[in-house]
Amino acid sequence: MTVAQQTLCRHFADLLSYPDSATRETAAACVALLRELRPEVDEPLTGFVNFLDSHQPARVEEIFTATFDLQPACHPYVGYQLCGESQQRTMFLIKLQQLYNQHGFAAGSELPDHLSTMLRFIGTVDDRNCCKELVSDGLLPALEKLLQGLDQGDHPYVVLLRTLQCFLAETLDRDSTLFSVVRPKETCACST
Repeated sequence: MTVAQQTLCRHFADLLSYPDSATRETAAACVALLRELRPEVDEPLTGFVNFLDSHQPARVEEIFTATFDLQPACHPYVGYQLCGESQQRTMFLIKLQQLYNQHGFAAGSELPDHLSTMLRFIGTVDDRNCCKELVSDGLLPALEKLLQGLDQGDHPYVVLLRTLQCFLAETLDRDSTLFSVVRPKETCACST
């Protein structure tokens, strides 16, 4: 990934974390960088930015909590979306933590498979093959399930998740030559 693509991953990570006073500013920075990288896209994230502009911070927090914390179909945990609460998810968490430790990455207070944590990792690590595997085998399938769980075209987080999904898919397609080296599955956390 390029530096700009990694920055976008970190912006998306912030936007998919609990909202705070910097959320609106982060959304604007994300839109500006998306426009720079993808000028053919007219209005990336416009619906999400409009949502942030038209609601008080307390209401944004309420919608975030109702969406990602109270609806099991929308829990922002990649392992949960892929495996449910199972032993496979436990193994996925262990492998992710090992991967983070290997790269000197601190997951913070969230579980290692939290969408934001994984995006921050991808936004900081330079191991392109590992990032590709995390995106293709973990993030993209989990995003698809999250979007199915929301199943509401007018939900403010649908446009954010769809934009992230498109960005990650396009990044994989554009960078496919960068990811041409085959890497053993056991080295990266996505092998479940």
